[in-house]
Amino acid sequence: MSRLASRDESRVQVLERAATAMAEHGYHGMSMRDLAKATGRGLASFYHLFGSKEDILFELQLRAFQHLLASAEAALAEPGEPTLRLHRFVANHVDHFVEQPDVMRVLVQEAAALPRKRRAIIRALKQRYFALGEDLLAAVVAERGATPGPIEIERRAYCMFGMLNWIFGWYDPARHGSPRDLARTIVEMTVAGAAGSAPIPEVALALRARGERRVGGEFLARRGAGEDAEDGREVLQRRHHLLDRRHDDV
Repeated sequence: MSRLASRDESRVQVLERAATAMAEHGYHGMSMRDLAKATGRGLASFYHLFGSKEDILFELQLRAFQHLLASAEAALAEPGEPTLRLHRFVANHVDHFVEQPDVMRVLVQEAAALPRKRRAIIRALKQRYFALGEDLLAAVVAERGATPGPIEIERRAYCMFGMLNWIFGWYDPARHGSPRDLARTIVEMTVAGAAGSAPIPEVALALRARGERRVGGEFLARRGAGEDAEDGREVLQRRHHLLDRRHDDV
């Protein structure tokens, strides 16, 4: 093994152990000395691999999202009908969370810990990954003849990722079945919910009682007739305002 390959293997081992420590104690709860001890290295050799705690978190997130994105794209390389492709995407995501629960916990819980420039690099990968899932979901919805607007598709995609990203908090294979069982359940719930086009009467009544109405895929407070265009602009403005932050939680 070359010296370069050996050093990279050492970095990967340190990153995995550092992820376990951060998952337990939090990024801000660990110093470089704490991380060196948790990874079984002396402080000097630890600094030889990583110059700072921020470097560790950045490389953890970078490697994880690059691998997650590449494996998802590979899983989707084969053609298939929309629901099958969505299942491949979800199964790949679940497998990553099950195989590397500490890394995935750090990705979710420490999403905003990096400084702006490095966070932007990670966010770009998240946006690509989110867009992949959102497009798959849109294809499933279209196949079933539903016609929600783009904001509604986006909202449903975030709901799907909400299910995907928090399985580390409750999933127990001994109780809840295999990763395949979990992926199937998530896909079934996603497809059944995302493809639904008919309003739920109880929800519609509750919204009407609160004086709300739907504009451009968003529920907004009723303020009077003739304000649909203004309300639509407000929705778009909110979306642009949130664009810089929204993928921290994906």
